[in-house]
Amino acid sequence: MVKIAFLSDIHGNAVALESVMADLKQQHIDQIVVLGDLCFRGPEPKRALELVQELDAKVIKGNADLWLVRGVQEGEVPDDLVELMNQEWEWCKQELTVQDLDYLAGLPEALRFSLDESLKVHAFHATPNSLFDVVWPDASPQQVAETLLKEQAQAYVYGHIHLPYVRYLQGKCVINTGSVGLPFDGLAQASYALVETDGQSCRVCIRRVPYDVERVAQLYKSKDYPLAELMIKVVQEGKSPLEVM
Repeated sequence: MVKIAFLSDIHGNAVALESVMADLKQQHIDQIVVLGDLCFRGPEPKRALELVQELDAKVIKGNADLWLVRGVQEGEVPDDLVELMNQEWEWCKQELTVQDLDYLAGLPEALRFSLDESLKVHAFHATPNSLFDVVWPDASPQQVAETLLKEQAQAYVYGHIHLPYVRYLQGKCVINTGSVGLPFDGLAQASYALVETDGQSCRVCIRRVPYDVERVAQLYKSKDYPLAELMIKVVQEGKSPLEVM
């Protein structure tokens, strides 16, 4: 049996990532894939990046990794949030080194690999062609096929929307990992996807891992994080910033 874990959207929440790493040890994982958004919007961007680099994982780029390299641009978020999120960008950027930013800039945008002869995987952050486009859990089969099932594979895995799900269509498995650091489904627990295969059968599940949410809230405060009160609500309620504003 081969076990592979897919993590995404850590967003500088090293406390949540540490809890997930402890869970990974208990699951005896063979391989780890991280689908981007490593540092931005959390109180410990440097620590989160260091933990990812310790994982011996395959890592790809997310839109928030691109933001850390060059800032948030108009049209990528609602107009009234561009200036505010760039305040967060300036704070997070100061926590990282030039080498850290170069690492984020150099990450690939997709991965293609096989777990065995029967399970080919295509992994990306948002869609195969974009770091920003959104495919929701209830998207139509046509939209899913046109935006996600772009290449030949049996499993398609992505992050970005912070809403975990597993869905089957056209004989394929579509998996969203949810978010390690900023879940948006109302459950304030880290989320990741676990895929197990023995070469003939395959099992997919979403694992939820409790972590010390209040410790993260205190870190936002003690580090004078921009928009600290907003982000504290996000981690405490497990909802998106737009829902708690």
